[in-house]
Amino acid sequence: MKKNNRPIIGITMGDPVGVGPEIILQALDNPPVYDVCRPIVFGDMSILDSAKKCIGSSLDLNAVNDPESGRYENGCIDILNISNLDPEKTSWGMPSAETGRAMISYITEAVDMALDKRIAAMATCPINKVSMKMAGSRFHGHTELLAEHTRANEYAMMFAGDKLKIVLVTIHVSLKEACAILSKENILKTIEITGRTLSERFDTKKPCIAVAGLNPHAGENGMFGDEEKQIIEPAIAIAKSRGHHVVGPFPPDTVFYNALKGRYDAVVCMYHDQGLIPFKMIHFEDGVNITIGLPIIRTSVDHGTAYDIAGTGKADPGSLLAAIRLAVEQTI
Repeated sequence: MKKNNRPIIGITMGDPVGVGPEIILQALDNPPVYDVCRPIVFGDMSILDSAKKCIGSSLDLNAVNDPESGRYENGCIDILNISNLDPEKTSWGMPSAETGRAMISYITEAVDMALDKRIAAMATCPINKVSMKMAGSRFHGHTELLAEHTRANEYAMMFAGDKLKIVLVTIHVSLKEACAILSKENILKTIEITGRTLSERFDTKKPCIAVAGLNPHAGENGMFGDEEKQIIEPAIAIAKSRGHHVVGPFPPDTVFYNALKGRYDAVVCMYHDQGLIPFKMIHFEDGVNITIGLPIIRTSVDHGTAYDIAGTGKADPGSLLAAIRLAVEQTI
């Protein structure tokens, strides 16, 4: 019997008709996971059973009413059965309002238990923005929903891997809107949250944070745009005055190369694809999405629901395994 001082990690199933159910089955069919934590799934027994049949899994599914009552043994997955979807009325890759509502319920239940300290951290499987909309949600993804539910005023999206960490100033908005809403204040806030997270969650002493410019060549002294001069440089100056080791703004086409060389502990990026393209080039299979600034620990896979391969067993559980490992590390 393994010791019960292992942290309880809540794993949300994500979109019931995406790859979440099968990557959970694959990730939790690994004895090392149970050596470091007690994983419990927030999801749907019937959907997980269907996923078992699709991928030929022999794992036992154990329904529990409380995280403390799980068996937490390799070969058996402990599940808090949050929804009761009918497998006969659901199809892989075909979201509905009902599956969307179930998807959201897994997240909110896990957040509530994390806030109540009944689980030590949560690791989330992928959700789909269209599915959220079908369910009537006003949120665009995990990040905004988590911030609202935890009442966090200052938060940001970090993507972490062994070689590269990036943090986004703007998230799920159009490129046009991202440029319009960038401000000295939200850039400064992101720098400061990044610094605190690196120090407190990653035990990085005196973290060095690089800031990417918005424009080609970081504006080239105003030739290609003045956002660097008007908002990015002032934010960096204030962050420095508050004791942060922050450098930039650097041309976006070189800053990630230097970060990979180990010159910076993280890169603050102005918009979604600026950071995610280089990150996923390096860490597509093992990257982890973290919502920083929350009063709880939340990690996630860095990929989507992959409707086209859902239910086939082709999805790679590597990112979920990395998310579970990082969630465990951050509880220590």
